[in-house]
Amino acid sequence: MRFDSRSFRWLLPVLLTLSTSAQMAAQGINWPPTGGTAELIKQAASGDPKAQNKLGDAYHNGQGVAKDDGEAVGWYRKAAEQGLANAQSNLCNAYLFGEGVSKDEAEAVRWCRKAAEQESATAQSLLGFMYANGLGVAKKDDAEAVRWMRKAADQGLAQAQYTIGYLYAHGQGIAKDEAEAIRWYRKAAEQGFAQAQGALGWSYNYGSGIAKDEAEAIRWYRKAAEQGEGQAQYNLGAAYHNGQGVLKDEAEAYFWMSLGASSLGGDNWPELDKVAQNLTPEKRLEIENRCRQWVGEHTQNPE
Repeated sequence: MRFDSRSFRWLLPVLLTLSTSAQMAAQGINWPPTGGTAELIKQAASGDPKAQNKLGDAYHNGQGVAKDDGEAVGWYRKAAEQGLANAQSNLCNAYLFGEGVSKDEAEAVRWCRKAAEQESATAQSLLGFMYANGLGVAKKDDAEAVRWMRKAADQGLAQAQYTIGYLYAHGQGIAKDEAEAIRWYRKAAEQGFAQAQGALGWSYNYGSGIAKDEAEAIRWYRKAAEQGEGQAQYNLGAAYHNGQGVLKDEAEAYFWMSLGASSLGGDNWPELDKVAQNLTPEKRLEIENRCRQWVGEHTQNPE
């Protein structure tokens, strides 16, 4: 059983990139700009690096102009060459993912480093990701990955805070420390970062780095599940199935486990199959329709 949940593309533990639209929000940039697209183009053509970067965002996102990643890269480059960190970070993304330019990981690192050295948290986290995965650098280097990720986390970037927590929890590039993992998970979770909320829920559920508290686990699982985080959805459903932290409820179990399994993919979900056997065919159909409705209400339109 699958539901159409293609828009739920959750980050890998160390894949920490912000979309240009998110960067625009983080910079306090409203769209459309004052004076409209024509005025923005005029400002960009006059050499204003911030306007050039905004125009690159507009082309990348198809806002006010036809979407054109190649044109976006051209404007990002103009701003990046003037030293604008946000544009350098955007150009890094373009090279890393081959959007509007031929994929070139070494060139991605070059531009990312320029932005990271200007204290761009987004670039610092992305540079950490590239060191962690050996992309565009001489060799994979967990210690260097942690160094850059921590810089971003210390600036308050939720994705980086979550990743530092993940690295502490698994002893990857840093000494394992479950209590420290909890500290960083909480920082990100309190900013609404779904993966961190799910990880915090898991930690409470199993008493990992913190006192076991099933009710608190449910609270954090639910926050993440309601944002579409697949593992948290499945874990919340399993809690309903087992009556852990909530009253046992096979219908709610089937609902959340089905959403989670659909989001995570694969067909081997024996616990979900057990829950299904406890429901009538009519009840399963009702819940599956509820799942489709939920996904429809929570799916964003693709760019």
